[in-house]
Amino acid sequence: MESEFYDQLTPFYHLIYPDWDASIARQGANLDSIIRELWGDQVGTILDVSCGIGTQALGLAQCGYTLAGSDISPRSIERARQEAIKRGLSIDFSVADMRKAFEHHRRGFDVVIACDNSIPHLLSDAEILTAFKQFYQCTTPGGGCIISVRDYAAIEPQRVQVHPYGIRIEGQTRYLVFQVWEFHGQIYDLSMYLVKDHGKTSCEAQVMRSKYYAVDIDRLAKLMSEAGYEKVRRLDDRFFQPLIVGARPKEA
Repeated sequence: MESEFYDQLTPFYHLIYPDWDASIARQGANLDSIIRELWGDQVGTILDVSCGIGTQALGLAQCGYTLAGSDISPRSIERARQEAIKRGLSIDFSVADMRKAFEHHRRGFDVVIACDNSIPHLLSDAEILTAFKQFYQCTTPGGGCIISVRDYAAIEPQRVQVHPYGIRIEGQTRYLVFQVWEFHGQIYDLSMYLVKDHGKTSCEAQVMRSKYYAVDIDRLAKLMSEAGYEKVRRLDDRFFQPLIVGARPKEA
């Protein structure tokens, strides 16, 4: 379901942001600051295990890091490649499920990231722990992991919710972008709507659907620790979502 959802969303993903290029630069700079603060200037390689169309990977590559990015959506990966080419960036993009990150990449990176609430696409603690163990294997000793997620504990548990992104204008087309969440316990169905207004009487709508696990940040931190990471903690007000960071111990 996630692959199909993001394949459909790929041409429009940038519309989530009022200014995607500005978000690329800002998120890259935010993550760069955190990486330097936690692991110093020795970090050279970064793996983005849920890179999508490249928002974080592009920004970090612009900061001078060597990037590899993988995602479950083939269409997202193809767009990410094209976006990197347009910006003169060399990034190793490939298609992979984050639950098989090490099986796919087979090498270590100084830092592993998974941003923009990608982890809660995994619908159980067991699946999340499987992914975190794969991230851990991809992390070099002394390196670290950064994930960003929604703070579900701060969201009112109403059964049906509407989350608007706003109006976007591209050429002669105006887009209305919003999400509808429908909760069934801790799992919720997400519907992403794009209403395309071409002017006069011409209008069309598209909907893409997925599922999320409204998992608590404290639970994610415990699962990251269980996977082997140390010094796992939450960071607020450093990124557009709360962050969870952890370090792989240095070898003795």
